[in-house]
Amino acid sequence: QLQLVESGGGLVQPGGSLRLSCAASGFSLTNYAIGWFRQAPGKERERVSCISSSGASTDYAGSVKGRFSISRDNAKNTVYLQMNSLKPEDTAVYYCASRGPYCSGYPVDFGSWGQGTQVTVSS
Repeated sequence: QLQLVESGGGLVQPGGSLRLSCAASGFSLTNYAIGWFRQAPGKERERVSCISSSGASTDYAGSVKGRFSISRDNAKNTVYLQMNSLKPEDTAVYYCASRGPYCSGYPVDFGSWGQGTQVTVSS
């Protein structure tokens, strides 16, 4: 069974940093693009970032560009989302999801999803 597990969320002050991890079990991430999404209470799920299966292509939502960085380590079967200069509006549950091998802007195009990790940015 394909499974993705997110970790690394938590409570951080504005301006702080967190690194989220998305680890795969039951399959290799090598052939899959991985997207990071987030959903705040009362809001629709939005895509934050995506990285292609090769890692050659990445993209970011305008709201996080320049602050977040996505990367992957296929040897560790893990994708990371480095989040810097965090703002209160970044507060949400963050999910990773797979599709392969190219990114898409639509959550419906992604197959396997993790359970999510909570990120709270507050003083």
